[in-house]
Amino acid sequence: MGRPKRNILATVEETLTPPPTLHDTQSIARVTKAAGNNLYDVQLPSGRALLVELPARFRSTIWIKRNGYVVIDTGALADRQNKLDGEIINVVREEKEWRKTPYWPKEFAKTSSYADVSDDEESIVGKMPPSASDDEP
Repeated sequence: MGRPKRNILATVEETLTPPPTLHDTQSIARVTKAAGNNLYDVQLPSGRALLVELPARFRSTIWIKRNGYVVIDTGALADRQNKLDGEIINVVREEKEWRKTPYWPKEFAKTSSYADVSDDEESIVGKMPPSASDDEP
């Protein structure tokens, strides 16, 4: 039997809005890749790589995408002696809202997908390719 719908909706609702503050052991991190079953490699704003675990409440409910952002807690698993560096405590879904918070790292500034395109170049979109007769004097 699947999880009750109210539990799923509560988890989804929890990830929509950012918390007012983060604790000392919490940080926003970028997901670099899936490292195993419910394990993810993430990168802190400092560039340090960590291995974190996705808790059961997020599994099969919230999808983690590569280069997406998560909130991790490095103090949650401090008492366990294993290879995990922390635990995902929240998933950034509404990135626009999260970027407005004072604790959003400046290292994760939004970059344009079209950074290579400049406005002063003439666009060739919708134009025919040059013909051989145009090249001849």
